Amino acid sequence: MRRRDFTKAIAASAVAWPFVVHAQRSSGLPLICVLSPQLAATAVANIEAFRSGLHDLGYVEGRNIVIDLRYAEGDLGRMPKLAAELVALKPAAIVAGSEPAILAVRNATRTIPIVMSALNGDPVALGLADSLARPGSNVTGFWIEGDVPLIWKRLELLKDAIPQTSRWGIIINPDDKNDTSAVRSLLAVPGLTVRIFEVRALNDLEAALATAVRESFEGLVFSNDPLFMTHRAKVADMTTHAGLPAVYGFREFVVAGGLMSYASSLPDIYRRSATLVDKILKGASPADLPIERPIKYELVINLKAAKALGLNVSRDFLLRADEVIE
Repeated sequence: MRRRDFTKAIAASAVAWPFVVHAQRSSGLPLICVLSPQLAATAVANIEAFRSGLHDLGYVEGRNIVIDLRYAEGDLGRMPKLAAELVALKPAAIVAGSEPAILAVRNATRTIPIVMSALNGDPVALGLADSLARPGSNVTGFWIEGDVPLIWKRLELLKDAIPQTSRWGIIINPDDKNDTSAVRSLLAVPGLTVRIFEVRALNDLEAALATAVRESFEGLVFSNDPLFMTHRAKVADMTTHAGLPAVYGFREFVVAGGLMSYASSLPDIYRRSATLVDKILKGASPADLPIERPIKYELVINLKAAKALGLNVSRDFLLRADEVIE
């Protein structure tokens, strides 16, 4: 199937699915809802990993479980409405990806179990849990320990890959509170030359890249904001076209044409989320299920993108990569 046809098929299924869900709910099957910040077509790997994880645990859609999906399409402002729609369905659990989605669902319910997929902010500081070991609320899931240590690591990797770089730009969405807190910590470090570029919408990125080129910045680090993830192919293309080496949050950026990425594996987290859902369906309370952390981090490099940027990445650096895309 061609990519265009596949994308159309995904979009069509997203429209038709609520009617299927309604029919299947009449049989009394437990309903699991998923709220993703991405487009349906770009969230495929995560959703399929979640479904695969459930299947490995003995769940078959339409036979002993029903899954209902909602996609914010990169628009964080849609989260409250989508969360309310899911809560109204009274599911057995809601899996929410990204901090805005998690907070929107928590604001909509204090009783329905919520499984977080890759929360950036500290769940205790955000009031989502009393502690990591025992949340004491209706929220459990995965915490990826915020962007601060990961931005540091990405800066380090960019420097190792391109030793001559000394001026870096960091692309953030200022509407994302986790992004802004990460940036404040970096700006306070003496001797670190960074410039913050604020991008609230994809249209802002072109101006940010033009400024970075004009002011002779040599590399960029992108935050994990859902806006960039949703439009990752366009983001990677624009950044490479501007001639700026960049390191991104997730492998999906590199698959879409970006230079390199370092982060936890989102599909792995979604797959592991199925285990928490299974425990909840079997009677466990999220209040007693410890909040977990990722166990799989990966450095991925795209040699085609490196060539397009005129970079000669050393063999030693390539050997450090978990995956090299040629």
